[in-house]
Amino acid sequence: MIRVCFPVLLLSLPLLAADSVVEVEERSLQQGQESQVRVEAMDDEATRLLREYRDLQRQADSLQAYNENLEQMISSQEEEIASLERQIEDIQVTQREIVPLMLRMLDALDGYVERDLPFLLAERRERVLGLHALMKRANVETPSKFRQIMEAYQKESEYGRTIESYQGELELDGSVRSVEFLRVGRLALVYQTIDRRESGYWHPQRHEWVPLDRDYHRAIRQGIRMASRQSAPQLIELPVLLSEVQP
Repeated sequence: MIRVCFPVLLLSLPLLAADSVVEVEERSLQQGQESQVRVEAMDDEATRLLREYRDLQRQADSLQAYNENLEQMISSQEEEIASLERQIEDIQVTQREIVPLMLRMLDALDGYVERDLPFLLAERRERVLGLHALMKRANVETPSKFRQIMEAYQKESEYGRTIESYQGELELDGSVRSVEFLRVGRLALVYQTIDRRESGYWHPQRHEWVPLDRDYHRAIRQGIRMASRQSAPQLIELPVLLSEVQP
């Protein structure tokens, strides 16, 4: 019995071994495929993570550059603020110095108008009074005040280079008369009554009006016409007495 069964056993063992090898290979192949899938998935994940890292790095670099620029801007603004503060301090010091100067200029202008030839006296006095009132106004800036004072000085200076005639009232011998005034720069200030019968001039040393001879009537009348642009310029003879007041 033993001799009959032994060959059968020998034939069955190789068949079982072959099946096992096939199964192992199949499992290995399957595992290899699964491993490949996992590797590919890991590679994709690594690629995604690397891309995200690079994006974050670019954002970080951009943010750093922005912060550096912002720090420079802040530093520049701080320097500008410091400069403005210094300028404000300088302006305050300048204002403290210039305001007394403007007050002295007004006092000098006031005295000059009172000592000068008495032409347009009401108008010029009103101008000076207006400037005194302007200096007390808090809603007007110092540069504007200074500019208007300088304009008043310029106006007074222009009087010395122009010829002008105008009508007004003049008290003579206790009575008020309507007259025409003629101002030739600051050299002469004369008058003539509307009826042209009387003429006179301002005596700067005596500070009074002095009558003139009839010989001057025609010249004064011609000067008035010239100042009013009713006649062409020409030489006229007028009494001139230099005043001690200087512009």
